[in-house]
This record gives sequence, C-alpha cells and structure tokens, in this order.
Amino acid sequence: MSWAGKILRVNLTEGRCVAETLNRQWAQAYLGQRGLATKYLIEEIDPGIDPLSPENKMIMTTGPLTGTMASTGGRYSVVTKSPLTHCVACSNSGGFIGAEMRNAGWDMIIFEGRSPQPVYLYIINDRVELLPAEAIWGTSVWQTDEWLHNEHQDPMLRIAAIGRTAEAGCLYAAVINDLHRAAGRSGVGAVMASKNLKAVAVRGTEGVGNVKDPAKFMRAVNAAKKVLADNAVTGQGLPTYGTQVLMNIINEIGALPTRNMREVQFEGAQHVSGEAMHEKRATDGKPNLTTNAGCFGCTIACGRISTVDKGHFSVENKPEYWGSSGGLEYEAAWALGPDTGIDDLDALTYANFVCNEDGFDPISFGSTLAAAIELFKIGAVTLEHTGGQALKFGSAETLVWAVEALVKGEGFGKDLGLGSKRLCEKYGRPELSMTVKGQEFPAYDPRGIQGMGLAYATSNRGACHLRGYTVASEVLGIPEKTDPLVTEGKAGLVKAFQDATAAVDSSGLCLFTTFAWSLEDIAPQVDGACEGEWTAERLQEVGERIWNMEREFNIRAGLTAADDTLPKRLLEEAADSGPAKGRVNDLHDMLPEYYALRGWTADGVPTDATRRRLGLS
Repeated sequence: MSWAGKILRVNLTEGRCVAETLNRQWAQAYLGQRGLATKYLIEEIDPGIDPLSPENKMIMTTGPLTGTMASTGGRYSVVTKSPLTHCVACSNSGGFIGAEMRNAGWDMIIFEGRSPQPVYLYIINDRVELLPAEAIWGTSVWQTDEWLHNEHQDPMLRIAAIGRTAEAGCLYAAVINDLHRAAGRSGVGAVMASKNLKAVAVRGTEGVGNVKDPAKFMRAVNAAKKVLADNAVTGQGLPTYGTQVLMNIINEIGALPTRNMREVQFEGAQHVSGEAMHEKRATDGKPNLTTNAGCFGCTIACGRISTVDKGHFSVENKPEYWGSSGGLEYEAAWALGPDTGIDDLDALTYANFVCNEDGFDPISFGSTLAAAIELFKIGAVTLEHTGGQALKFGSAETLVWAVEALVKGEGFGKDLGLGSKRLCEKYGRPELSMTVKGQEFPAYDPRGIQGMGLAYATSNRGACHLRGYTVASEVLGIPEKTDPLVTEGKAGLVKAFQDATAAVDSSGLCLFTTFAWSLEDIAPQVDGACEGEWTAERLQEVGERIWNMEREFNIRAGLTAADDTLPKRLLEEAADSGPAKGRVNDLHDMLPEYYALRGWTADGVPTDATRRRLGLS
C-alpha cells in the first residue's frame, strides 16, 4: 500500500516481458518515482556506460500517489542515463499516462537491451505485448498517436511516444505523452530511440484502490485541496496565466536571460507574456490562449491550450497547426523568445507546437539556437554552414527555419540537435554555451537570483530550475522572502529546496503544489496512502537520501566538483541593467558552505558518515 507492488521488465533484445515483485524495502527508503527508479537504475547499470548503448536502461515510473485522488496525482517520470549530460536523468511529466499505468497495475516499466527492429509496447492491465512499429517509425508523435488509436480502436488508450528528432539522434529529444505533455529534459527520448522503442500504449481498468487508510487519506486530500484553492498562486495565478505569469515579473527584477544570456532584461517581454496570450489579435480578433487545462486529478489546471493565427507566416500553409494544442509555458516561451531576442507570440507558439509534435525539449532547443545565433554573429558559423540561412537575434524567420531544420535532421539542423555545449565546441567557442554539465539553462539569470546559480551548479541533472526552485523564496516569498541579490543563507536554502523537491518528485505529485503546500501538507497524504509512518521529517530525509544517491551515480560516471560551476559569462560578466546591474553570480562564496551542509568533502564527495546516516550502501 499504496504501491501496486508490480514491475514490468521488458527485455527488448529478446522480446520478452516479465512481471516482477516491487522491492518494498527500497520503496520504504526511496518512496517511488524519481527516488525508487533511480535506485533500480544505479543497482542495475554501470554509470560509466555509453548512454545510447544497449547496456543503458530506461525506466518509466510512477509514485505511490499517482492515480489516486490526491490533487495533481498524475505524474510519472522517465529515468535513465542522459546522453546530453552523461549524468543521471529523471524527466518528469504530467498528463494521464502515469495514472493509466497505475490503473493497469504497474508501478514501473524497466526497458533493457535494444530491439533488432522498431517496436512499441502495448499494455492492457496485465496483458503485455511488444508489437511491430515499422509502420510508424519515421513519423511524428502526433502521427504515431493517431495511428495507435486507430490500430487499437480505443479512444481511452494513453500513449507516450518519440518523434523524428529522437530517431535522428537529437541529444535533447523528449518522450511526449498525451500529445503535448513531455518528459522533456536531458534527452530521455534519444535513449528510447536508441532502443528502437517507438511508443508505449497503456490502458488500465483495475483502478488504484489499495490505499492504507481510505478515510484518513481522503481527509488529508480534501484539506490539501482547500489549501491549493485558497492560495493566490495555485488558486488564481496559475489557472489564469499558467507559468507564463512569471515572464513580466522576472523581467522586472532583471533576471530574464536575453540573447544567449548576454543581457538580463528583454524589451519585448510584454509581447510574449501570459497577459499577452489573453489579448485579442488585431489580425483575427482572437486571443492566443484558447483555454487552460489540467492533468489527471489536477485542481490547479496551469496547462495552456493555444490557437495560432492561421494567417501568420509560420503556419499559413500548415493547417495541422491551426487548431488548438499545447500552448506556451514560461520556460518554453523564454527559450524560444527572449533568449533568441524574438517577441513574435505566434511564431513562438508555432515553434512550441513543433517541439510537441516531434518530441524535443524547447528549453535546450531555444538555448542552443541562441548560441548558434551568437556564433553566427561573430563569424564562427557562416552562411556556408547553414546552407545560406542567416541567423539573427530578433528574427522570427530564423526561429521557424531552425525548428524545421532540426526536425529534418540534416545539415545545420543536425548540428542544432547536438545541444549548445557540443555545438559551441564544434565551432571553436565553447565559452558561448550557457550550460551546466552539458544541459542548457532555464529562464532565470543567476546574476539577478543568486540562489539559482548555486542550484544550477549543483543540480544532479545539469542546469535545472526544477531541482531546487529558490525562485519561490527569492522572488515570490514562498515560504518566506529572501533577498535575491544576497548570497548569505543561500546554501541552506538550496539544500532544503533540493531535498524537498526530490521527495515530491518521488511521491507522484506535481511540484507546482509546493507554491502552496509544504511537506507538512504532503506527509499526511502519503501517510494515509502508504504502509509505514510518514512524517514531513521522514520525507525530507528521503529527499536527502535520493539527492546523495544521484550524486554518487554522477561521481561513478566520472563527474567531479569541477563540474559544479557556471559559464564564465555569469561568473565574470556583470549584469547590464535592472536591480542586479553590476553583479555577477557569486557561486564561489556559496559552494564551500553548501558542500559542508551536505556532509560532503571539500571535493564534493559524500563522506562515509553521511552515507551511513542515510543508509547508502
């Protein structure tokens, strides 16, 4: 309780699917989803392997609250070794497929080996088959989804698939489920493609009814839902504007990375903001935003559904993009917009649709394109390299050309699929890559939000806002306000956010609930559902255990303390405007204290005492 107690192990090399019993001792130590699947991964693979080799494994995993009545209990993750960073990768997604897995009776699916030909996995409860996928290999996610629904004549089938970019080797390819929800970061889709696995289609009718104490669980769930509804962020801001509510806020405080992080404020931010998505277009009298949407069990509904102006140059001859689909969220809008200097909302929306249809991370794509534009600006990339296409900051035509070139996977489009780090290395200017451990930055400049610099540098999956979202405290004042330009106390703040996030990611709940909830709100829900006694203190310890386990995976993969750093631009080139004008990120003032608080050596290695305390063998 509340784990289903079953794992599906799929040996793609042999075409064999076998049910196994969940290791409940590990479940008590790591809870589920991110933590539990990473425990399986680290026990079963050598962290030093090639991520795209058959020796790597890919795990689709749920949490113990996935599929339950808990608000936002629809999350699942894809866990593997990343081809983009060579770190441990855990990419979290919403939608409905995670709940469908639980309703089919599975806690996780472990894929190993490589199929000799393209296949997809078809699940109806405990009926499991590997079926030929030659007919859909080379098609987009949307085409794959349509084909599978037609093939099985089941409108309730839930599907996760890869697109053409993954097949072409894009190192930041994603796994897309429910058409526009994504296990988006770290290249998990590239691993799926390397295994000749096109899709996973799931139908579950068994239900999730094995919570420990149903009455206690529902009391905790109902109380927690009220907290979400009464909170200004989760009850009003996110439903109305989605994460795009942040665009103008972050721009005003001088922390909106602009033009490959050369600047910290974007003059066109208001044109691509959440507010702008509500405004009626002059061309057709309709707003960009059609409606909001929620994932399984969600009472927040921060998702965006948008419609592109059919007369816009990017879509006028592409009727498949005229209708409503997944709209811009803050990170995607930033990467496709301010980071490339573009304020054309319809062009950004179109590019985001392409990211969804063909399955790749818009954050990494936008950041990589921004680096490419700067390379072109200084002459390191030329018209000869791009096939005659000029790359310019502020050019919507550049964005549309680049996103379509990436999907084709040819010429410079294939170079864009390398990611920013490898692209800049190829063209001789590695310092222009805005990455940590090979993963592109999200939408917060660490010169203007000091704690985020430490969070980026120490993140176990490379630059990431969702591994320690100190923006909540430094900008929004949640759970308490801290000064974003001060480094004092940020080491403890980052550690606390990182540990709590690891626990939330392992529960099956959405991280956005923590704008309103603390672990004190989550613990009663876990305790009502899962065997054992679960307190906020225990969840925090579980999160700390997970963080240290991931750190040890990365150390065994060859990473060192030297990788806990930021690009030279952010450490040496001061912000040019806004409240942070004249500031760099003072990472080196924070990092030693962070290592000490973690119980690590000065070289960033967990001490034996820390490992014993957390039960890490």
